Amino acid sequence: MSGKYDDMLHLPHPTSARHPRMPIAERAAIFSPFAALSGHAGAIAETARLTDQKMELDEDTKAELDRRQAVLLEHIAEQPEVTVTWFQPDERKDGGAYFTTTGRLKKINEMNRVLILLDGTSIPLEDVADLESNCFQNLF
Repeated sequence: MSGKYDDMLHLPHPTSARHPRMPIAERAAIFSPFAALSGHAGAIAETARLTDQKMELDEDTKAELDRRQAVLLEHIAEQPEVTVTWFQPDERKDGGAYFTTTGRLKKINEMNRVLILLDGTSIPLEDVADLESNCFQNLF
């Protein structure tokens, strides 16, 4: 092999006496992607996230929910299983989402107007859209 650079082939890599060698971690940072608009992708995702509007219940539905709440209060010692559909307001934007939760009823705090399940779930009564339980079979 007789080439133009054969005389340099086995020489050590030159190092500078004035500038120390950069650590590998810092060298890797040079090639990392640059996000000119940090947080912009998150803001777009938040804007694109959809929320539901809270439905206004009519007077008949409110009266029915009050009746069901009274029945649950009568059976509170039995810790009946209830399925609650409720609205949870969104913390960041207008609207929120509807959730359906099933669990055993621990108590109804009438002072704070909160329904509390055994698992610790606390649901404001003003946000309840529907209540279902075996206790209601005699109502219909």
